[in-house]
Amino acid sequence: MKNFAGKVAVVTGAASGMGRDLALQLADKGARLAISDMNPIGLEETTGLLEASGAQVHSQLLNVAEREAVLDYAETVAAHFGKVNLVFNNAGIAHHGEVERTEFKDFERILDVDFWGVVNGTKAFLPHLISSGDGHVVNTSSLFGILAMPGQSAYNAAKFAVRGFTESLYQEMRIAKHPVSVSCVHPGGIKTAIARNATVAEGKNAGELAELFDRTLARTTSARAAEIILKGVQKNKARILVGPDAVALDLLVRLVGAGYLKGAARLAGATLKDR
Repeated sequence: MKNFAGKVAVVTGAASGMGRDLALQLADKGARLAISDMNPIGLEETTGLLEASGAQVHSQLLNVAEREAVLDYAETVAAHFGKVNLVFNNAGIAHHGEVERTEFKDFERILDVDFWGVVNGTKAFLPHLISSGDGHVVNTSSLFGILAMPGQSAYNAAKFAVRGFTESLYQEMRIAKHPVSVSCVHPGGIKTAIARNATVAEGKNAGELAELFDRTLARTTSARAAEIILKGVQKNKARILVGPDAVALDLLVRLVGAGYLKGAARLAGATLKDR
């Protein structure tokens, strides 16, 4: 996909952060947008920004964890625009807590949105992407889909699953010779609201953890992240690393394999003590 002019792009999690910036930059490049989120205020703001830019936009409240709703949404978008070329399964949430402190319901909630939301969006839109003759699936994993960190078991589980699912899909599209490209996105620390909106296990200080993330890890703006992702899509990259931290730590894991585990445990143990 050399350019986005005239393409129909679906972006979930578009009320803020990377989702909003992806939608705005796609609109600047001439795409027509179908955006969704669970946050009505943020979604309305993104819709207003897109309409002010002159973009054609379809906006709808959507919980990506609700499979039937996503299936219906795909049909609605396809009927509205007549086709679908790109799907950015970007919606996601976070949770911090060790395995022994994290409740089953927290694991289920993170997996429902971060993993099953990606599966639902992919499955719902894939027939439309194939029929478009020029489709692209862009699934958001994470740096934490490349390496694991203590306190992130639920998020790691979901994001590793997204990576495996997406890489398998990439191979299947090639084998079937379908006109659909597939990219898995691995953002590092991005300046968005995900850390501030994250839930935490009992005994954890949500404010301190969010402040720590924003101060020490969030090095890349969401606008820059969106720019990197769209360039990666245009270059048909199977794996898109977002931010210098993602690039560096991906290389580290490739070099040392499971050897990173002990070092990460020491670093995280010292950094997260009493938070």
